[in-house]
Amino acid sequence: MRISKDEYKEKSTNVVSYKEQAERMRALQSEQRKVVEKMKRIPYKIAVLSSKGGVGKSFVTSNLAIAMSSIGKNVAVLDADFHGPSIPRMLGLSSTKGLLAKEDGSIVPAVGANGVKAVSVGLMLPEEDTPVIWRGSLKTTAIRQLLAYTDWEGIEYLFIDLPPGTGDEQLTIAQIIPHLTGFLLVTIPSEVSKHVVKKAAAFARKLNIPLLGIIENMSYFKCPDGSVQYIFGKGAAEEISAEYNIAFLGKIPIDPKIRESNDRGEAFFLKYPDLEASKSFMSIAKKLLEVIEKQKVT
Repeated sequence: MRISKDEYKEKSTNVVSYKEQAERMRALQSEQRKVVEKMKRIPYKIAVLSSKGGVGKSFVTSNLAIAMSSIGKNVAVLDADFHGPSIPRMLGLSSTKGLLAKEDGSIVPAVGANGVKAVSVGLMLPEEDTPVIWRGSLKTTAIRQLLAYTDWEGIEYLFIDLPPGTGDEQLTIAQIIPHLTGFLLVTIPSEVSKHVVKKAAAFARKLNIPLLGIIENMSYFKCPDGSVQYIFGKGAAEEISAEYNIAFLGKIPIDPKIRESNDRGEAFFLKYPDLEASKSFMSIAKKLLEVIEKQKVT
């Protein structure tokens, strides 16, 4: 039976597309094997989750990482918030301090405050205000490739700063990182934040990922006269902690110095080590270590 030229061309095109798909699948599987192999070498992988935007999650992630490093741990941060990457600024890294690549193609993380290593799309952009306009599939691919090709040698604690929500980035981290140590929740005391962050807790439970604890940011403000004002409300983190039976790790107060440090691109924890907020980070870091050690034993 003879086929027309058009039919032959269509069948040939299909064969090529099948080959391309097979090649892409092999490349994806190879990258995933690299992710598995590299993540096995990092004892603790902690994803910082909120679901609610505007709670200061990147600030908490970066300063908690610095606090951990000050205890003597080798720490890195993966900035998975592609549309609003602020980890470089929080770690005192300017956009000019980009990522480097080795001859073998692996990515060398930038070294930020107190030796904390960082990988962020914010260190790859031509300008700090350049937008990242990606669909979900591109973000999934980017996360997998950053995990697969970054040189994580010697890292003990990898913090992953996630964007708000329970979508592509969160699912990707939960699904492709083997033996994720757990999710760390961040909230502020408001009712709105409480209800949204509960969704994040439920998300973790549905995926059978451990909840390591919850941190309350912007918890209170101490006035010059010594009085305490609960600007955003009170008790949200304690309520979530009790409802989901997870550790309440601590409260971080509001302090104008936090805004000033973030705006200037300075690491708050190192700039103002004697302020109450910095001491809270140290306390939270120690409590988190206790939770992780207990989890390891059980």
